[in-house]
Formats: sequence, structure tokens, C-alpha cells
Amino acid sequence: MRRETVLIFARAPRLGTVKRRLAAGIGARAALSFHRATLFSLARRLGADRRLRPIAVITPDRACIPGLGLPTIGQGRGDLGARMARALARFPRRRVYVVGCDIPGIGAADIMAARQALGRADAVFGPAYDGGYWLVGLGPRRPARLFAGVRWSTADALADTLANFSGRRIAFLPRRRDVDTVEDLWAIQTQPPER
Repeated sequence: MRRETVLIFARAPRLGTVKRRLAAGIGARAALSFHRATLFSLARRLGADRRLRPIAVITPDRACIPGLGLPTIGQGRGDLGARMARALARFPRRRVYVVGCDIPGIGAADIMAARQALGRADAVFGPAYDGGYWLVGLGPRRPARLFAGVRWSTADALADTLANFSGRRIAFLPRRRDVDTVEDLWAIQTQPPER
């Protein structure tokens, strides 16, 4: 069985450069600790599953993340859409999934659910409560301009992306909360796990 390629998009864990909106509420050191813990936890969970081939897609491009235990590639320049499109283009003829590291609890079961959804769809999305998405999975049949015109970090990010997939079969995973602010962090700490 071919392993599923999972691209984990992340910033290198450096003080003052990660989770800035979260840092505004809990401080830069606590935000760095959160980012590092979720990144390393996700890398361990996905790396432990033989069905998966996780790759860290990092910025800055030449950053080294000691102990992560995953192969890494650089994100390159441009907005998030340009960086994701470039990473996805490295795998044009296979299923590939992009996840961020700010959704605590993502695991192999989520990727396998996305894989199953791609059996009947051209793309699968994991919507986030803030209007974005925590996962995008694609098969080989993709639009030419995957992320054109997407208003990133807004409540319109998923809707804008879906407009680029007009005429394609789309599947959705359950909605999840990503952690961008202190309110998001409180919400995941006080609510039962989402499934």
C-alpha cells in the first residue's frame, strides 16, 4: 500500500515569530511553547503510523528544527496559497494532504478519513470554526489555480477556496477549532474534544 503524503505547514519554533495573535493574549514564550508542543506532538503521531509519510513544510526555508524527526522542505515566498500550491505541486500524481500544526489532536485517523473521502471526491476539506480550514486533501485531478483570490485569515477563506473548485466533487470532514487567539485556546481547554 502506498503511504499517504501529509504536508505539515509550520513556522520554525522561534520566540516572537510564531502564533503572534495568541502571544498577544498569553505572551510570546507561552505561545512558543504551545506552537512547539503541538508541532512536535503532531509530527510524532503522524510519523508513528506506517500508512503515512509526513513531511514538514517550514518557513523560513532553511530553518532547522532539531528533534522533529521528519524530512523538511521550505515553503518559499508568497502568500499562504502560493506556498501551499507550490508544495502540493511537488506531488502531482498522488493523493496529498496539507495540515497546519495549530489544531491540537489531529491524528492518523483524520488523514485516513480524508483518504476515504478522496475515493469519491476530487478534494476534501476540514472546515475550521473561523471560516478557514484545518485540512485540504487533493487527488491528482486539481484545478489549475487552487488558491487564487483567497482572503487568508478571514472568515471567507474556505468559501473563496471552494470557488476555485467549481465543478469538482468536494467532501468535508468534521469542523474543528484551530488555535489563533487566547479565546480559541480557552475554548479547546474547556470543551470536550471535537470529532
